[in-house]
Amino acid sequence: MAVVEVSHATSEHIHPPPETFVQKYVFSFDHKVIAVQYFITTGLFFVLAGLLAELMRAQLAGPNNHVLSVTMYNQAYSVHGSAMVWLVIIPVLTGAFGNLIMPLQIGARDVAFPWLNMFSFWLFPPAGILLFGSFLLGAPEAGWTEYPPISLQEPAGTSMWCAAIFLVGVSSTITGLNFLVTIIKMRAPGMTWTRMPLFVWATAVTAFLSFIATANLSAALLALFIERTFNVPYYDPSRGGSPVVWQHVFWFYSHPAVYIMVLPAFGIISEIIPTFARRPIFGYKAIAYSSTAIGLMSFMVWAHHMFTSGLAQWVQLPFMILTMAIAVPTGVKIFSWVATLWAGKIRLASPLLFVLGFLSTFTFGGITGIFLASVPADIHEHATYFVVAHLHYVLFGGSIFGIFAGLYYWWPKMTGRMLDERLAKLHFWTMFVSFNATFLPMHWIGLFGMPRRVATYDPVYGGTNLFISISAFVLGASMLIFAYNALRSAKHGELAGPNPWGARTLEWMIPSPPPYYNFDRIPIVLAAPYDYGQPLPYRDVAPEYLAAVPRF
Repeated sequence: MAVVEVSHATSEHIHPPPETFVQKYVFSFDHKVIAVQYFITTGLFFVLAGLLAELMRAQLAGPNNHVLSVTMYNQAYSVHGSAMVWLVIIPVLTGAFGNLIMPLQIGARDVAFPWLNMFSFWLFPPAGILLFGSFLLGAPEAGWTEYPPISLQEPAGTSMWCAAIFLVGVSSTITGLNFLVTIIKMRAPGMTWTRMPLFVWATAVTAFLSFIATANLSAALLALFIERTFNVPYYDPSRGGSPVVWQHVFWFYSHPAVYIMVLPAFGIISEIIPTFARRPIFGYKAIAYSSTAIGLMSFMVWAHHMFTSGLAQWVQLPFMILTMAIAVPTGVKIFSWVATLWAGKIRLASPLLFVLGFLSTFTFGGITGIFLASVPADIHEHATYFVVAHLHYVLFGGSIFGIFAGLYYWWPKMTGRMLDERLAKLHFWTMFVSFNATFLPMHWIGLFGMPRRVATYDPVYGGTNLFISISAFVLGASMLIFAYNALRSAKHGELAGPNPWGARTLEWMIPSPPPYYNFDRIPIVLAAPYDYGQPLPYRDVAPEYLAAVPRF
């Protein structure tokens, strides 16, 4: 088996190699460089959004604190929620992990439209600047949902919020289109739909949701911006508009957006579990097709966010039933993951630890979601801290734990160096314990009636809130462990080699970090990717990479 020369691989690349620093690291067409740009940018926004959260918890540590004024508190939680959704979770899971891993896993040398890929990233930093810059003109104060008519009465910073989220929506739509075309048209020979890695399945469904659902949010944002700027009455009830229309259009996007924030994490979990259990994943097709079912059903459940908005009872019932039904395909995944772990030869490395943290916290968040899907329970719990707790168990317990699982898993592939396992496990246990100590008590005070979105509260909740705030400070500090580990890895990390985990998907058959052209020769795929104990499921691979695959 001859090794093809690099020059030959480069000449067949989808675009020529960069010649200048700016072409290579700033306005790069290379999907791997763009992924790193997303990681760095979302990391900065994560720090800013996290600092806002810590300020909020400092305010809430006592019932009548004055760390923030009521106005600043409202602005802080509005920008915190908006940033975590649109500037952190969605772009890191789709833009960062999608760009870094998906083309490698399908055996491609890049995405279908590299220029659009670069353009979609560069829409993203200005959106973040607009969002955080809104504090200069009076940031939005109605939460990340920005319901009218309150959002119509806010200062100019709310128009900056509209522009910021609109830019993120355009970027997300372009990325979704690009990824769909890439997955459909650029898979390696022999990679049928039932031979694709499950992360690629998750990325494909997420791309479809981004491409279709985001247009609804963009339309709603444009109407809100026009009403605020040109006084056209879309949502103002005093002039014939309807604020409930905003809720319908917003949630028709935002419930699929919940799965945009979680489906790629599902894909990450599906890659890590068979690697560290050393056995084929249980129910490959069930996991793949359940992602499709979740994507389709996510468009049918938006009004469960609106049970307290005056919906007729005959409308509430079908949405309650559909919301409970969408838990079924998610349950299929959880069952398949647990079944894969069952009797496996488990290697309890840091990526798998974060996967186990994901499974426990996300499953708990799904259980509390059943309560909120029930109309009678939701009417009682909707405006309380129970919703805050549920949301964070789903998005932090799901998305953020999934993100860290993926970072620890693919860090060697991205950088060529390993992270320190002792620091990684310290990070996990600190983060896992403090996360539960922060958000679990919120269920209790919510059921006892503490309202959300308040800067001061009844002193009866004071002791619990102090405990929550201390836990939140520890949770924030746990992120410093990862930051130190990442910086330490850059200079002192052990060299990873092409395949330190002994995985079987295509990204592990090339050097770490991957070369500019990804593959010397496009591989030919012969089987599904998770059948441990069988020969590797591809050929036409340089033999030194095959020899480097660990046998354990």
